[in-house]
Amino acid sequence: MAPKQENRQLEAKIDPAALYREESFTDRKVGSIRRLIPVTADGSPDSARRVLYVGHTQILTTMGTLPLSFEIDANSLSEAIERFPAAANLAFEQTIREYEELRRQAASSIVIPERGAGGFGPGGLGGGGKIQVP
Repeated sequence: MAPKQENRQLEAKIDPAALYREESFTDRKVGSIRRLIPVTADGSPDSARRVLYVGHTQILTTMGTLPLSFEIDANSLSEAIERFPAAANLAFEQTIREYEELRRQAASSIVIPERGAGGFGPGGLGGGGKIQVP
């Protein structure tokens, strides 16, 4: 008898009340700024919502490039350009804090050997156990 297959479907429904038209600006050196213009479901401008500016850049690390994406609090493209460095630095600092917290959590996790591993217990002398990370 063939195994029963589950009927799985992806529910990827776009919210028509949260649509944006996207424009991209770049200096081809440091990064880019995306201007997200709110639109209605028919594509016309939605003046009830504000335009958003999102910055993108990369930081070179010893592990390779680290992409950064961050919102810029601005009311115009020129203001977004002016505020790009501060927003990028804030995003970088936040990313470093999150990375350090993940490292701290990983370093403080308790390693519990399998019962009888490495001791004189029911598993005999010297092991056979597997290291488990909770």
